[in-house]
This record gives sequence, C-alpha cells and structure tokens, in this order.
Amino acid sequence: MKLTLKKIAKVILKLTLSIVGFVVLYLLSVFLLYRIPVNRHPKEGGTIPVYILTNGVHTDIVVPLKNNIKDWTEELKFSQTKANDTLAQYAAFGWGDKGFYLYTPEWSDLKASTAFKAAFYLSTSAMHTTFYRNIKEGTDCKKMLVTPDDYRALVRYIEDSFNPGADGNVQWISGYSYGKHDAFYEAKGRYSLFYTCNTWANSALKAANQRAALWTPYDKGIFYHYD
Repeated sequence: MKLTLKKIAKVILKLTLSIVGFVVLYLLSVFLLYRIPVNRHPKEGGTIPVYILTNGVHTDIVVPLKNNIKDWTEELKFSQTKANDTLAQYAAFGWGDKGFYLYTPEWSDLKASTAFKAAFYLSTSAMHTTFYRNIKEGTDCKKMLVTPDDYRALVRYIEDSFNPGADGNVQWISGYSYGKHDAFYEAKGRYSLFYTCNTWANSALKAANQRAALWTPYDKGIFYHYD
C-alpha cells in the first residue's frame, strides 16, 4: 500500500512539475518572441492603405472594400449585416474561435467550457467581418501603405482563411452579429494557446511582407512594432 501511494505521489509530482514547466515556458515565449521583428523594412512606394485595429484584446486587419485588385463585396454582402450600409469603404477581418465569437459577445457571457475548448484546439473557427465608412488612426489603429504585390499576398491569405461551402463561396453564419455593420463566416483552422486571433493577424502582416512579431498571441505584440 505504501509503495502504491509513493508511485501515486511521484506521478502527481511529475504532472505538477510538467504543468508548471509548460506554463513558465509559454509565458517566457509570450514575453520574448513578440520582441523579435520580422520584415523590419517593408518595401517602399506602397499606395494601398491597410490598417491594424485593436479593441484592446483582438486585432483586425482592415483593407479597402474595393480596388482594382479585390472587390470584397463579390463575396461579402451588405445584406448580411443589419445596417445594409452600401456606403462602406473598408472591410475589417478578424479570425477567431467560433464558439467564443458567437456565444461570448460580452466577457460576462464567457463559459468555462468555451474557454477550455478555445485554449486547447477543440473548437472550430469563424471569420468576423465589419464594414466601415471611415477609419480613424490612433493608438488603437495604425496605417501602412503596401505595394500592389504585397496587397495581393494579403488578399490571398485572407481568402484562404475562409472555409468555403460546396459551391466554393464563403459560408455566412446567419443570425449572429455584434452590431449593425458586421457578420460572421465559417473559417479554416482551430484556435489554441499557440494560434490565437492575434497570431492570425500577425501572420497576415507577415504574408503581406509588413512589420510583424516573430510570434505573438496578443495584440500588444503586434502593435509593439508600430509604435
């Protein structure tokens, strides 16, 4: 009996040390890797405005709604929003955990099961798209001018993040929105501690050859390179 208890105690100790070690390693990675820059010197002569926009937690990539490279209204319909505002000029894209997006409009709505699934790669994802008439620069919104080639790369990255239906079109998730100017769509990939909404946005900047962090799970890791 004593031997069994000792074995159990060793297993518990090893498990505890493993968890503590994981947490420490994760926090060190969060603290250090966002400081390492990628694409420190983007190509000059860009003409297409692209923005990063944060609500204090989550980063969106904001792009022109229409130009000679991409017309997003061919896939994203104004009628899929409550406002149906055809005067919008920009589209903001934010990838994230589907359960968190759809069922947690406020932090007070967060359930333990939703947080657990989001953290440990157990849920599907969604793309949140918001239409804007104007974009205002500030501490929460930074602008960059990208070249046409880099913008094409960004468009491909965003397009590839949607999970199309059998007809090849984006799949609108009807009945869900945060306000009058936004909509949700099915997306590819799974959210986790290592690939968050901000990791997706950071990777979008990498795809467009813009300044980015080596890796970051949170918005400040992105904006660190745009101060």
